[in-house]
Amino acid sequence: MKTLKRFPIRVAIATLALAGLVLPAGSSHAATPPTDDVQSGSQTSISPTISIAKPPTDAEMRERSAKLLANQHRDDEALEMYERVERHIDRTSGANPRTLEDKSYRVVPTGAGNQKILLRDGNQRTNAAAYGEQMRALADVLRAMANPNDSRAKSALAKREKRQRERAQFVDAAQNAFIPKMLGTATCNGHPCDVFELDPNPDFHPHSMFLDALVHVTAKIWVDHETIQIVHGEAYVTSDISFGGGILGKLYRGGTVSMDQAEVAPGIWLPTRYTYDFSGRKFLFSFEQHQIIDLSRFRRVGPPQEALALVQSELSSGKTFSEDP
Repeated sequence: MKTLKRFPIRVAIATLALAGLVLPAGSSHAATPPTDDVQSGSQTSISPTISIAKPPTDAEMRERSAKLLANQHRDDEALEMYERVERHIDRTSGANPRTLEDKSYRVVPTGAGNQKILLRDGNQRTNAAAYGEQMRALADVLRAMANPNDSRAKSALAKREKRQRERAQFVDAAQNAFIPKMLGTATCNGHPCDVFELDPNPDFHPHSMFLDALVHVTAKIWVDHETIQIVHGEAYVTSDISFGGGILGKLYRGGTVSMDQAEVAPGIWLPTRYTYDFSGRKFLFSFEQHQIIDLSRFRRVGPPQEALALVQSELSSGKTFSEDP
């Protein structure tokens, strides 16, 4: 379910933004900004007015695009070294949404993925015994991942490398999937940004189920003008996305996803909020996803060997981690 629901549009923010901004010669230009105001999450502050700016030259665009790609790749690598607290809030749709689930996790990278430690479920905090059990399980995973001869580590690392290759292939293909347009400049979360719109390229011919999703998505991104980092992005499903000819499932048009990023360490920008609002069908069963994920308390824990030392030290101290600073 997670792959069907999230993969195609989750990557439509950072991945499509990076790929779409690598412009061919002679293609950069400014466009008239839309008349409707930008819709965004409650924690995102975006100036509703987009000012027309002189579009960059092709050489300037290529230079900035290369910097954006390099920055995002570095940020992606850094995310695998930083633990954080994630608060997941699932809600119903409609004018008066009701909270279905509200959980907070301590998320720790293990070298091949992330281990989620439940901190709170609704108003109920995880007790010390349950927390300690989760931390000991985390230590076991990190101990295995820190040993290159462990069969579990070898298998997990192979899967990780496969995911990285698939993402790289997706980025390469997505470079041809969109036609970017510079809308102008605007302030987003206090940052002067260049605003771009990414529309599907009618000449793009996808060769896989997931690449086909790109044909049905448009995106808009706000890029910090000075640091050339993505501050905010929004993607919109403009037409139904079918999987397996509609047999496996479908995402319905009208869905949206957004992402905010912020600088959490010098030169390192990581996601601070995701929002998902879409509906679809898996096989014969309908589903809706209305979720906010807030990320905070970033701390570098390093590769598995370093993270294991930190976890063992915490277990020895007997202290319980809190989601609050």
